[in-house]
Amino acid sequence: MRFVVLGAGVAGIATAYELLADGHEVVVVDASDGAANVTSAGNAGLIAPGHAYTWASPKAPRMLIDSLYKEHTALKFRPSADPELYRWSLQFLRNCTSKAVERNTAIKLGLCVYSQERLREVTRETGVEYDLLSNGLLYIYRTPDTYAAGVAKMDILQRGGRTMRAVDTDEAIRIEPSLAGARDTIAGGIYVDEDESGDCRAFTKNLAAWLESRGVEFHWGTTITGFGTAGSRVTDVRTSRGPVRGDHYVLSLGCASAKLGRQLGLRLPIYPIKGYSLTLPIEDRHEPPNVGGVDENQLVAWARFGDHLRLTATAEFAGYDTSHRPQDFDGMLACAKGLFPNAADWSRPEYWAGLRPMTPQGTPIMGPSKHENMWLNTGHGHMGWTMACGSARLTADMIKGTPTAVDVTGMTL
Repeated sequence: MRFVVLGAGVAGIATAYELLADGHEVVVVDASDGAANVTSAGNAGLIAPGHAYTWASPKAPRMLIDSLYKEHTALKFRPSADPELYRWSLQFLRNCTSKAVERNTAIKLGLCVYSQERLREVTRETGVEYDLLSNGLLYIYRTPDTYAAGVAKMDILQRGGRTMRAVDTDEAIRIEPSLAGARDTIAGGIYVDEDESGDCRAFTKNLAAWLESRGVEFHWGTTITGFGTAGSRVTDVRTSRGPVRGDHYVLSLGCASAKLGRQLGLRLPIYPIKGYSLTLPIEDRHEPPNVGGVDENQLVAWARFGDHLRLTATAEFAGYDTSHRPQDFDGMLACAKGLFPNAADWSRPEYWAGLRPMTPQGTPIMGPSKHENMWLNTGHGHMGWTMACGSARLTADMIKGTPTAVDVTGMTL
């Protein structure tokens, strides 16, 4: 059968891979001029089942309120005239209960662990490279109180089968020696030796090239404007370059999925949550970290991609705006310089801001839709890199009608 995959981010390209592996003819359509040029271009790079906690938590409402009058907060709410922002935010707040956190985090963890396994299999099968570092990830805390809370919070992931280890300051520095200069500011950490890091954009672009060499058809620079339908079936995708037809379709357009989905009568609870990242060059004279991680107090993440260092921070409820100013990155730069003073060339930052396609629960939406030949694999939020390969395989298995390796309850429309 002929499948048309809508979207060439990491989720869409991973889906194209699985459909090709199942013997289908595959076409990929994207408005950009290449793979991974939108959300997948500047993400944190962490492959982190050990950080599968949902963003919606009992602490989140207070953080959003504080952001209205404080400059540097991990979660930021920017009021706008968009009614979808408030509808989505109310759903997010309904998921900020302890019971919802337990449920949603458990669902995310199961998908993340499976997806990491599937990523490793795809890597072995294709030989695709992406500056993978399998040194574990380190989540550090700045105060005794936050460290104690972080250790207590580990229980939810440990019960789900993730091996995690609380470490004191000395052991954190043994794991990542470049933290030595920040010894007095670190109360402790959590080390997850199975977590990894790697360049999501490199993976996606290299996998797209691998797919193209094996017959997958790519329609670049092709804006999707709507759909043709007949009864319960989609007949074609309408684009800026004419209709694209297939037997089946997979909607994997990140933040654009919600707007296009409305044309098919779908109310997908996906809203863009803005994130910021910057990338810095590493030269021989520098001492970069070789273990990725997160400063849990300031929610700044770091990862090394070969000769570059990636920093990411902030979740901003700000609609579809991707604008940014150099001062928007001051907080994460100050944090990183304090942790790793000689990690990279701080004078040459490459700034980026992008939109994460978030659901209120933090879990993606996969599987069937209202139309019998339109399938969904979208809404991966801030963990699309971690969840992409697993959700692609689960989607392909649902299309085949075979049992899925992971229970998809809570991840379907």
